[in-house]
Amino acid sequence: MANDATQSIHDPATAGEDQYLTFILAEEEYGVDILRVQEIKGWERPTPLPNTPDYIRGVINVRGMIVPIIDMRMRFGMEPMDYGPTTVVIMLRVVGEERERVMGVVVDAVSEVYSIGADNLQPAPDFGTRIGVNFVRGLATVEEQMILVLDIDTLLGPGLIASTDAIEAEATA
Repeated sequence: MANDATQSIHDPATAGEDQYLTFILAEEEYGVDILRVQEIKGWERPTPLPNTPDYIRGVINVRGMIVPIIDMRMRFGMEPMDYGPTTVVIMLRVVGEERERVMGVVVDAVSEVYSIGADNLQPAPDFGTRIGVNFVRGLATVEEQMILVLDIDTLLGPGLIASTDAIEAEATA
């Protein structure tokens, strides 16, 4: 029972729409550009590293690549939660000023994939939530649910990319 917001990207009716993978954090739904999603993995405990911010849970080895794992609840200043059966790590391709890298973000659960047209993406008002509006690409209402579409390049880089480069160097030393 697909409506306009969830039709396939191959449908001519969805031309000009982008697809977003949505996930849940503290009962709120957030979206990221699906073209940035590398894969979704079940939660596995990363190798912790000393002298890193609390929201960097550590690193994992994914097919020979050292990937930093960021807890999105902690990144947004939310209350920590025990990881459960729906907890997943979304591997995202983050573009920095000088390079790209893959980072994993821990979320409560994956929700849906939605097609959202640019005309349905409203700018974020200055509403003073836990995340700065500079991390929010826009707001969309899909099936009567408000989705905060995140700009992962702003949220996870470039300063975070630089610090995770140092983490990778330490992990491989």
